Amino acid sequence: MPKRPSIPLLALAGLLLGAAGTAVMAADGETRDWRSWLRMFPNIAPATQPAYLEECGSCHLAYPPGVLPADSWKHIMTPESLANHYGDDASLADDLVAELRAYLMANGADTSARIRERAFAVPGAARSDASLPRITETPYFIRKHDQIPARLVTDNPEVGSFSQCNRCHIGAEKGVFDESQIDIPGFGPWKD
Repeated sequence: MPKRPSIPLLALAGLLLGAAGTAVMAADGETRDWRSWLRMFPNIAPATQPAYLEECGSCHLAYPPGVLPADSWKHIMTPESLANHYGDDASLADDLVAELRAYLMANGADTSARIRERAFAVPGAARSDASLPRITETPYFIRKHDQIPARLVTDNPEVGSFSQCNRCHIGAEKGVFDESQIDIPGFGPWKD
């Protein structure tokens, strides 16, 4: 029968791991709490599909697919919706539309194992109009941004809209949307 480690040995191992993990040396030489180090990693999988990055990312942030459920991406990627894509004509060739739609739907919020992405899949209020789905109208987005005054975003000419994620979330293109990584133009870091 294998021997079990003694309780004092386990306690010592836990203490050493805790002490080693309380501080992490940052690239700038500053010592930081380990939790701030973890915040530098993506909490939403960034967009990676080359055609999506090129086509959609040429006009706006190539939003991570995990910020909308598959059905929303399906609606957005219809030829009719692309012809009137939030006020612009974003029409694409049928084969490219099919490729992008498949990528977005396969990586949508409702298919993700990531906790934050799954939060975007929670249904909100039923829409009474035929307008396109908006990330900014998801219950999760609203809850995470409800304390931010409009003057810092919609009234801020350097931001203009809550849909301009990368204006304030400095790690948006890498999928980092942590509150510690927010720098609002003309205002500075966000302190909740």
